[in-house]
Amino acid sequence: MQRRGAGGSDGGTGSFLIGLIMMIGGGYLLLDGIVVRPNFGLGARAFGIGGVSITSGMILIPFMFGVGLVFYNARNWIGWLLAGGSLVALVFGVIANMTLQLDRMSAFDLIVILVLTVGGIGLFLRSLRAG
Repeated sequence: MQRRGAGGSDGGTGSFLIGLIMMIGGGYLLLDGIVVRPNFGLGARAFGIGGVSITSGMILIPFMFGVGLVFYNARNWIGWLLAGGSLVALVFGVIANMTLQLDRMSAFDLIVILVLTVGGIGLFLRSLRAG
């Protein structure tokens, strides 16, 4: 009986585990180095529809009416549609107005992150291929 490695292939469990650890470590360091800055407020533009700017305050108006209709009659589908649609639009506006930037890091830090991530992916995939 032939002994199989990770994923049922001949690649090896050691390469699988080392690659997995490297991928997780590099991915963590990469995500840890990203700074998220929101550009969102009640007067800020959430998104635009056909050249018309929709602000977050404009999104809250139908939300309030929807919540009021739901509290008045919980079976009112228009209230649920207004409240749910407004929440979806609000979440979409928040995500659309996020700014993602890499934090200040040295070239050495970036090289370590890239080698861990890409090298881990390479080892991980090599361990899964049939030998």
